[in-house]
Amino acid sequence: MRKIKLFIFAFLLFIGSLSAKEGMWIPLLLEKYTLSEMQEMGFQLSAEDIYTTDGTASMKDAVVIFGGGCTGELISGEGLLITNHHCGYSEIQSHSTMENDYLTNGFWAGSREEELPNPGLSVRFLEYMEDVTSQVLEGTNNLSAEEKERKIQSNILCVAKEASDGEKYMVEVKPLFYGNQYYVYVYKVYRDVRLVGAPPSAIGKFGGDTDNWMWPRHTGDFSLFRIYADENNEPADYSPDNVPFKPKKFFSISLNGVQPEDFTMVLGNPGRTMEYIPSHEVDIILNQRDPDRIAIRDKKLEIISAAMESDPEIRIQYSAKHASISNAWKKWQGEILGLQRLDAVNKKLDFEKDFRNWAETEGVWESEYKKVFANFDTLYFIYQDFIKASDYYSEIVLRGIELFQVAASVDNMVRNLENNQDIKWESQLKSAEEYLSSFFKDYNRATDEKLFTELLPMLASDLKPEFLPVYLIELLSKHQGEDLVKKVYGKSVLHNWPEMKELLAEGNKQQLLKLRQDPIVELYNRLNFHFETTINPVVNVVSKRIDQNMESYMAGIMKMKAGEPLYPDANLTLRVAYGKVEGYNPQDGVKYKHYTTLKGVMEKDNPEIYDYDVPVRLRELYDTKDFGRYAANGDLPVCFTASNHTTGGNSGSPVINAEGHLVGVNFDRCWEGTMSDIMYDPEMCRNIAVDIRYVLFLIDKFAGAGYLLEEMELVGGGEKVRGTTSIDAKNQGG
Repeated sequence: MRKIKLFIFAFLLFIGSLSAKEGMWIPLLLEKYTLSEMQEMGFQLSAEDIYTTDGTASMKDAVVIFGGGCTGELISGEGLLITNHHCGYSEIQSHSTMENDYLTNGFWAGSREEELPNPGLSVRFLEYMEDVTSQVLEGTNNLSAEEKERKIQSNILCVAKEASDGEKYMVEVKPLFYGNQYYVYVYKVYRDVRLVGAPPSAIGKFGGDTDNWMWPRHTGDFSLFRIYADENNEPADYSPDNVPFKPKKFFSISLNGVQPEDFTMVLGNPGRTMEYIPSHEVDIILNQRDPDRIAIRDKKLEIISAAMESDPEIRIQYSAKHASISNAWKKWQGEILGLQRLDAVNKKLDFEKDFRNWAETEGVWESEYKKVFANFDTLYFIYQDFIKASDYYSEIVLRGIELFQVAASVDNMVRNLENNQDIKWESQLKSAEEYLSSFFKDYNRATDEKLFTELLPMLASDLKPEFLPVYLIELLSKHQGEDLVKKVYGKSVLHNWPEMKELLAEGNKQQLLKLRQDPIVELYNRLNFHFETTINPVVNVVSKRIDQNMESYMAGIMKMKAGEPLYPDANLTLRVAYGKVEGYNPQDGVKYKHYTTLKGVMEKDNPEIYDYDVPVRLRELYDTKDFGRYAANGDLPVCFTASNHTTGGNSGSPVINAEGHLVGVNFDRCWEGTMSDIMYDPEMCRNIAVDIRYVLFLIDKFAGAGYLLEEMELVGGGEKVRGTTSIDAKNQGG
């Protein structure tokens, strides 16, 4: 009996070890650290199937960094790429007008000629990554901190120059483990990326801010783009002569869906995590930074939401802005709750006690690490006040009051004019005109005036006087509300686009120089000068010192954990996360399933609310149960959860099954697990993906764009099949 009990106990431990898995692992090191565990959990392929540079194609060749901070993946041999709706949102919004509202109605190109170009949008394919620690740290022994930094930067330039192959490739050399390791990442960048399809926002953004970061979720968060190349399949600027890109590899798509306990893997580009920060910083994030930023964004969202509800044109203008503001706003709220629930500060303090015990046992506490923690005490004491001021300036001056962005552009132009840069004057005027034209397309003066009157006093009331220019204090002591608007906005020309456009067209230098006296420009300059001279330098210096201190602390952690797998913090480079399909229990008496269906979409349907107004066509398909081959158990799968460790940057990442087929597109995390950037909880941390069967259904049945499936390789019932359309080829587009 005792042997049976021991066996059961060991078995339960084994099963537990195959559950939620923390970590964002470097693909190059899978064989060394995680492959055996992945295979124990069901993965049927090799490390080389995920990442190789031996000349054969691997999954890395089907994954891209999309734009500035998302992931996308190839799903056809014709350059067809899928990412999230929210990743393509700004492109969809930029093409939308009152006449062609692609946000509300969706967009589907009926032919290659109808696919929409997106100036400035690019995708990056990783050619290879390589450990270059020895090259970067060469010659840095016994140097001062400043000398070491200069030497490292010099070495990085040499590594990057060699890897760029005559600027053929984009190269980044990035530190891992706070500078204890360095890797080089070599990319090929494609610059002609066109919009192919996107569902209406009532599908692609279904639930809006209310459902964001939440489970259960019913959002069809995807959009389709196509990469174009020149006749040699090489990167090229946009041209009608470009042809669809031919990838080395694209993902086949599974029609079999997912079941509880199924192995899943996310291959993407997570942006930033802070898993190793000390208790000091966790405390500041939990009790100062997150609450401060939430409070400011509360006010921003209140103002912008009211404006969007009042006018459909403003809704289009501010949709992307609202989404950008609200995303982190809600994430920070979940992060606070998660850190509080985990008692994160005390957990960090406990770890630091264990670290000290280890260091004392090793005989290195007094000589190496006592000073590290003394430095943390001093540095974070300074940091907390200055980062508070920095957060306020960032949220209010740099990314809050919109007309300050125009003031910054005008100020830069005037500075160049004062410096007599006549050679580039014409191009500067053209650049300014292009920027301002784009800015005013999505600008509403009344909304910005409201932001101005509500946000500027928050800056003055919440910060210590030394963090404010005297000019602002005096201005607000004399003028408030409508009077403040009249004093500043009423006398400014910056909000008057026709007048600004005429000034730029004339190019009269004397008139343009007078813009320096514009009240908005003057106020912005006073604020920005104070920020750049009083606040930002201290934040930069202290942050650098903290990072240098973290380098020593992290080196100690690596020694303490020698022999144990450690993953570096995310840094927007290719990583592997793995886990399994599973739900979770967010609170006592509540248990969430791992999936949602179209039935749940209909239960949330509310024509009175923009984010829940289910399109008529989708209602019709549900009423007739016309789900085609995408159904499961009489309903249509929509989303599912799994225990893959993800963060920002993983948006749009492929969710891959044990056979290497695409089963979903990652788009979010559950609210109870958003603290995973700082501290991972296997019981609560779940990534959320749109089920690929829902994507296919929407393309085929809803949009009538099933012709796109002809490009894809669909896998179902154990055999590969080409997608069959539900419409005639002549009816492509919908």
